[in-house]
Amino acid sequence: MTERRPVIGGRAHNLEQVREVCAQGYPFAEVSLLDPRETKAMLPELVRISERTGISYLAHYPNEDDPFDIRVLRQRFFPRLAELFDLSAELGISKGTIHFWMDARWAPPDLVAGKIELLGEIVARAREKGITVCIENLSERVESFRKAFDAIPDLRMTLDIGHAQLLARENTSFAFIRDAFERIAHIHVHDNHGGTSVKDDLHLAVGEGVIDYPGILSRLRERGYHSTITMEVMPADMKKTFDIINGYLPSS
Repeated sequence: MTERRPVIGGRAHNLEQVREVCAQGYPFAEVSLLDPRETKAMLPELVRISERTGISYLAHYPNEDDPFDIRVLRQRFFPRLAELFDLSAELGISKGTIHFWMDARWAPPDLVAGKIELLGEIVARAREKGITVCIENLSERVESFRKAFDAIPDLRMTLDIGHAQLLARENTSFAFIRDAFERIAHIHVHDNHGGTSVKDDLHLAVGEGVIDYPGILSRLRERGYHSTITMEVMPADMKKTFDIINGYLPSS
């Protein structure tokens, strides 16, 4: 029996990059939807592109206003997300990635508890619009997400393999795949040389850094991963990245 293959698309931070992802023939673009006003302005053109080419969209939602202040998150971040969920539904988006930092090594327990409560409300609001929310690992390890996964059954995860190389001796993707595979609904691929800061998050083409993509993708294949993969690299680096990643996926 033939294994199901993951679907590979490209990251697009603006309309021009959406067009570039389209021109390269990828089936979806993961689009930055950061501000409701800007998204409303882009909406007609995004619809036209999709109708003309057949491309579909995933969403990448904005960073938190202040990851340490629940009041700010509730009063500013959540309402903005709610508007963006409404606009996402108009684009037929069914999956979106959010950053919602809760690294247990640095975030105090009361902050984590408050964020999990709010995250549950975010997931429920998105579900009303048919959108699956995927929390992306930044510096977090699998232990940092465990309480959120236990508390929010519908929460899923974007495994960012590039981020998993930072602040770690071994890429933490291996632990996420081992201990939280059932939550992984989306994957980001890009490369780097490891490191301990934001400046080390280079988003290189796969193969230009040190990440063990053969090992990580082999584990994902063994577990039967067949959902979406976004190449979080510049459009000019997508062909190289696609060829390498595609070579490690199941044969069609």
